[in-house]
Amino acid sequence: MAEETFPFTSSTLRSLRLQREWLEWEDRRRAAAQQCRSQRRPASSPAGLTRPRRSCRDPAVHNALFSGDLQQIQALFQDEDAANMIVETVSNQLAWSAEQGFWVLTPKAKHTAPLTIAAARGYTDCARYLIRQGAELDARVGGRAALHEACARAQSDCVRLLLTFGAKVNVLSEEGTTPLHLCTAPESLQCAKMLLEAGATVNLAAGESEVTPLHVAAVRGLEEHVALYLEHGADVNLRTSQGETALNAACAGAEGLDSRQQHQATARRLLEAGADARAAGRKRHTPLHNACANGCGGLAELLLRHGASAAVPNGAGHTPMDLALQAVQDAPSWEPEVLFAALLDYGAQPVRPEMLRHCANFPRALEVLLNAYPCVPSCDTWVETVFPELWQEHEAFYSSALRMVNQPRRLQHLARLAVRAQLGSRCRQAATCLPLPPVLKDYLLLRVEGRIQ
Repeated sequence: MAEETFPFTSSTLRSLRLQREWLEWEDRRRAAAQQCRSQRRPASSPAGLTRPRRSCRDPAVHNALFSGDLQQIQALFQDEDAANMIVETVSNQLAWSAEQGFWVLTPKAKHTAPLTIAAARGYTDCARYLIRQGAELDARVGGRAALHEACARAQSDCVRLLLTFGAKVNVLSEEGTTPLHLCTAPESLQCAKMLLEAGATVNLAAGESEVTPLHVAAVRGLEEHVALYLEHGADVNLRTSQGETALNAACAGAEGLDSRQQHQATARRLLEAGADARAAGRKRHTPLHNACANGCGGLAELLLRHGASAAVPNGAGHTPMDLALQAVQDAPSWEPEVLFAALLDYGAQPVRPEMLRHCANFPRALEVLLNAYPCVPSCDTWVETVFPELWQEHEAFYSSALRMVNQPRRLQHLARLAVRAQLGSRCRQAATCLPLPPVLKDYLLLRVEGRIQ
């Protein structure tokens, strides 16, 4: 539409001009780069290795590839040059313009190959046709090969097709990842099996991060992937460039309530395979620190049973209990009393009284922590933070806590603390072996009663 027939603003006109200039500059840059490459190319180089790829922006080509229209693809890609062209798409992305002082839509080009598009979307017939027309199986146009994208999208049929035609199973992307690194969804298990059967290296570290496929599966809680990799010789003690083991990754990834069971099962697999529950990363962050920071009581107890230390600080001086207290406010739907009781049963020290404010609105958790003291400390640091409606609902507990501030506790409670101190970090395991009635065993392990006595 002509400028004089449409009320363009000055900023709109400036944005359009910048986009047009950017596209023109990009075309000139590519032409200059192509000319430079042709001048540097040795005259004796084999023609098959030096033939330049054609670049295509034709919407008809895009529509045929992205929709999987086999008839159109057969009509458009009739020779090897066409099958190996560079498909260029341009999308508008928001970018800050210092000249205009606000965000503008800026065109951004993305390059890929026809075979990569077909494999990523599961168009097996289209991919087979392109391969037979001479499409390069391991071309990394845009940074990844077709096998990378097929695994990333869990397209098992296309993975099988590419491997059958001889795609390199350990082909590296520009980031240094193999296709096995990109099996990141539960649906990609079959892809991982085929890669390993074809000779994928299970312990191959990715580029600068040095992440292995086992790290990738662990951080996502993919228990079946982890079991598969372990069967094929994955090393549970390999570390990333940050010093993290796969067990660290599994505990760090257990963030959501829906995924905690998956990550706990994954961690159990790793521990059974010999993973070290005390292994700390570069910042001395252990798997237990990660589990407590995510509020995972079951995962923390699993680690503690396998030798994790409940008292060791990380590089910032925070113990697992400190991180558990900080996580209370971030994850209000979990049961912090389970985590606190586990840490105390395995040797964690009682929290500093000023830290009680973090769990003042969780009466069951607060009760567990208060019962770790021989005498209830002052409530001034937390009593004013309790929500009025919560105080009304749990008035019996909060009132009993206030009455017992700096008052002598029952002899039974003091005896409980003396036994726990004697047992130390073995309290949870030893309690099950003591010749005591079940009620007393529960009492010894800080059972919640709803009041402070």
